[in-house]
Amino acid sequence: MKFPRPKRKIVTEAAQSLTFTRRAMVVGGLQVGIGALLAGRMAWISVVQHEKYSMLAESNRVNLTLIPPRRGWIIDRNGRPLANNRTDFRVDLIPQRMTDADGTVRHLAELLSLPPDEVDRIRDELDKSAGFRPVQVADKLTYDQYAAVSVRLPDLPGVAPSQGFSRYYPAGASVGHLLGYVGSASAKDYEERRDPLLITPGFKVGKDGLEKSFDQRLTGKPGAKRVEVTARGKIVQELTTRSDTPGNTIQLTIDAGLQDYAGRRLATQSGSVVVIDCHNGDVLAMASMPSFDPNSFSDGISHLEWEMLSKDDHVPLRNKTLQGLYPPGSTVKPMVALALLEGGFSPEDTVNCAGALRVGNTLFHCHSRRGHGGVNMKRAIAQSCDIYFYVMAQRLGMDRIAAMARRVGMGQKFPLPFPSQSYGTVPDPDWKLKKYGKEWQIYDTVNATIGQGYMLINPLQMAVMASRLATGRELMPNFILGERHPDAQPIPGVSDAHLATIRDAMNAVVNGGGTGGAARSSIPGVMIAGKTGTAQVRRITMAERAGGVRGNAGLPFKLRDHALFQGFAPFDNPRYAVACIIEHGGHLNRNEDAPMIASDTLSYLFDPKKAMEKLETLEKGWGGPPAERQARQMAAFRLAKAIEKGEVVPQPASNAADNGADNAAEPTRPAPPPPAPEDTGDVPPPPGSNAAAP
Repeated sequence: MKFPRPKRKIVTEAAQSLTFTRRAMVVGGLQVGIGALLAGRMAWISVVQHEKYSMLAESNRVNLTLIPPRRGWIIDRNGRPLANNRTDFRVDLIPQRMTDADGTVRHLAELLSLPPDEVDRIRDELDKSAGFRPVQVADKLTYDQYAAVSVRLPDLPGVAPSQGFSRYYPAGASVGHLLGYVGSASAKDYEERRDPLLITPGFKVGKDGLEKSFDQRLTGKPGAKRVEVTARGKIVQELTTRSDTPGNTIQLTIDAGLQDYAGRRLATQSGSVVVIDCHNGDVLAMASMPSFDPNSFSDGISHLEWEMLSKDDHVPLRNKTLQGLYPPGSTVKPMVALALLEGGFSPEDTVNCAGALRVGNTLFHCHSRRGHGGVNMKRAIAQSCDIYFYVMAQRLGMDRIAAMARRVGMGQKFPLPFPSQSYGTVPDPDWKLKKYGKEWQIYDTVNATIGQGYMLINPLQMAVMASRLATGRELMPNFILGERHPDAQPIPGVSDAHLATIRDAMNAVVNGGGTGGAARSSIPGVMIAGKTGTAQVRRITMAERAGGVRGNAGLPFKLRDHALFQGFAPFDNPRYAVACIIEHGGHLNRNEDAPMIASDTLSYLFDPKKAMEKLETLEKGWGGPPAERQARQMAAFRLAKAIEKGEVVPQPASNAADNGADNAAEPTRPAPPPPAPEDTGDVPPPPGSNAAAP
């Protein structure tokens, strides 16, 4: 089959010219279009986005650095600084800018002579920094150290030396739990707020205490510094600087001198002292010791110091004033007596104390094994007779006692500027049924009426109780000077005559041969009224009583009784109320016992010079002020850890005795043991237990 042959296309010159022209027009059109697009884009960039790219170009030439604002001061009622700022040189690391973290840290450690535990801290914080959070290397550097780092910046990428301000607490550990401390913002803080100030080297936020509660008021407005740099980031010249605006000053009701005195007067004990102005509820002192030095936390605490604090059986990291809960012991007896008076009982009603009382199948003892004989209300309070209150409380009933306890401040939640508080417990039949699903028993009333069993209180609540018994008004604790508060109203259902009876009995406790003679004032013309207390943290079995109850001196620290005192002065015209709790004190040392500590703390308000002379004399016997004792404890702990790691060979005891440097490093008390079990003082003893001392 033959296919038809296609016809040959005749290509003429005219056809070729037409084809070329069409193609040229298409190509030309494309060129014009692309040219127009390029011209439009150039016009968009150079005209419309001129400001944007000018700023980008400027940012390549100029670095804008935030200047952390100076934190507002915290001052006492007289204007003395409790927390201020001081100029210092510092060095920080910016993790995201580092190329060789280990090499940089090693170089800085050699350059600044950093101890090994500080190097460990820096490396640990670098691991947790999430790339953007600055890590403090060191502050309070000398100018020579600052200059040595500054001249090596081209070889140390990520290192940021700066001159700024650091937080400083003049009183050190005495204000640790009161003020808290500051520290670098966490990754969580930055994720929540996305504020570039949080990742600015040298900027700190409040981490605990009043520093945390008033963080926004204390934080000022940042400044800014513009510097011209090369393409590699080397500074050419400083252009302009806008200074920062400091934060607001917070003035507290605290008396700085009294606060420091109270912290030092607690000596080597674990406890708390609170002093309240009976005129308006101002808190003049709130010391919890042992404590931590907030300067250490603000500077970046080392792993070694943190380990020492966390392993100390005196629990220096816990604010005992607000977070510690203790059975109030016999300090509640004036409150119970006031409930009895309001319940219609006469102060002359007499109970015979034979040393023990059987309630059901349990024998409850008085601290006096021989008994007190016939006692009325005043003598029962003065001698702290348990049997009187066992008998009278059963007649009155727990509901009325619990109601009076709440009226004098026990278990009450106060509106305080602190991030965390524990409120204690005032038990009654409804509370027990709701909490444990069990009915209230007579032995529960007997236990509660002497401040044992389920009843718990914190030192601030005890001070409030003392102030209300002293004044008959519902005073509320206040920490901010000048804040307006409603006038304190009289305690409902309490007569002046009944309060006078209670105050007279509390005066007999201290000045009338009662159990609180150690609290007698050394200031002429000033009489202190109060009530002592002892709170058990363990149950004394019948077998132990039969063989002889072990004294506190023979018990481990955690099993010793708490020692308590609450009172006010002057007795005839109350101006100041005080509460003191010595955790596991056991009344073993008169000079370091709650009554004398409370008395000396009050004496400072009437004669500061005399009080300080006595304190300085006493401190010679227990190793000096807290800072000196903590420094020796830290040195001993560091040595013990070095020996444990095999870095130091321990010296024989005989050689140590001849070595002055070793003697200087000995702590006032032994190095803290491993973590102890949870404090049983926060847990009520089993039903049937009772205090063994007043």
